[in-house]
Amino acid sequence: MTGAPRTLYDKLVDSHTVARLDPDGETVLLYVDRSVLNEYTSPQAFTGLREAGRRVWRPEAMLGVVDHVNGTAPRRTRAMPDAGGAEQVAYFARNCREFGIELFDILHPSQGIEHVVAPELGFILPGMVVAAGDSHTTTYGALGALGFGIGTSDIEHMLATSTVVYRRLRPMRVEVTGRLPVGVVAKDVVMALIGHIGADGATGFAIEFAGEVVEALSVEGRMTICNMAVECGARGALMAPDRKVLAYLKGRPRAPTASSWDQAAAAWLRLSSDEEAPFARRVTLPAGEIEPMVTWGTSPDQVAPVSAVVPNPAAQATPSRRRDAARALEYMGLTPGTPLSAIPIDRAFIGSCTNARIEDLREASQVLRGRRVAEGVRAMVVPGSSEVRRQAEAEGLDRVFAAAGFEWRQSGCSMCLAMNDDVLAPGERCASSTNRNFEGRQGAGGRTHLMSPAMVAAAAVCGRLADVRHLGS
Repeated sequence: MTGAPRTLYDKLVDSHTVARLDPDGETVLLYVDRSVLNEYTSPQAFTGLREAGRRVWRPEAMLGVVDHVNGTAPRRTRAMPDAGGAEQVAYFARNCREFGIELFDILHPSQGIEHVVAPELGFILPGMVVAAGDSHTTTYGALGALGFGIGTSDIEHMLATSTVVYRRLRPMRVEVTGRLPVGVVAKDVVMALIGHIGADGATGFAIEFAGEVVEALSVEGRMTICNMAVECGARGALMAPDRKVLAYLKGRPRAPTASSWDQAAAAWLRLSSDEEAPFARRVTLPAGEIEPMVTWGTSPDQVAPVSAVVPNPAAQATPSRRRDAARALEYMGLTPGTPLSAIPIDRAFIGSCTNARIEDLREASQVLRGRRVAEGVRAMVVPGSSEVRRQAEAEGLDRVFAAAGFEWRQSGCSMCLAMNDDVLAPGERCASSTNRNFEGRQGAGGRTHLMSPAMVAAAAVCGRLADVRHLGS
């Protein structure tokens, strides 16, 4: 090694820098290897290209996926829940067709949520820079790729030039030490981190996750952590690729093959931070202290172990946090001191780009075997992609969900956000495996409690928030 030690983040930014745009090199023109487009965030970008008479520079580096506005009813049709959504999907199809971009539309056999579809295809590979019009593009850090969300004007620039104007972040290292206790999973790890450092704790940073726990996690579990890193303010998340990543990618439809695979795999295993690389901030998270987590408020950092009680806003550390907590409890209809495990639910939802992969469905189904959803609870499971749905059906998981009283639906973003017909009614309370619990996120007046898929399954069975560890056999 020559030169000063560098982090993996700095190596990826440096290797993709086309030009420095200021004397210090803090703002650069960054080359983008791949992007995934959706019907919701791309229309204005394509309109801008069309009005300026520009073409897409590398259409083969782009993939279009319909995922946000489509319905997920068990019987799939091309119909959209509303006229606005139908117009968005039609315009997206026109744009992909006229600009030469591959499209997975609503009836395509590979349709699904973009951040589930792209990795399962092998479309995202270690060492890449991926910019896309969705903040949860950080998901791809689990594969050793630098992914981040961009706005509409940046999407237009990226489509036209395969570059974006990029402000460098500061590197943060989060080390998760020890071993996870029984019943604690990747979702609990990232929720615990968000609670520990706050919703703005990683603003201006790119997080590199490391430690024994990260190494022990599956690639799908790692995706969950990188996906939700944005909820503590990080605009980038990374994990050094290892042999688990190689095993995950090998044989994927768009992954390299033959001698190209051997060369790529050898290069990918060299992608890591140097031993003495400087990090602007370091955080250690002891795994043994983490319990199954649930949110009680309207921000992902308003979170606690399920064994805790609803906090008293007066106990918050600052005036702004006290105000935020009081407002959150008013919206959520909760009283300080109430055990979290005593809070009843109306809905249960398993899905989203955070937790709708095959591993997530397997974990939830294990909780549901031989059990039934509590009376009065409507429960839904929405696979993250058509491929996940097929695999789950091949394993018989759909029958487990159906027998327990869950609706087995088609793939899409669904109830993660209120852009389709899967929404909460005002006042309805939902145990959800999604990534955000903002006011109205799942429907106007809806109340969202975030947790892992297994915890959602436990809540559905009990009719209230519940500790999956204590469900009994």
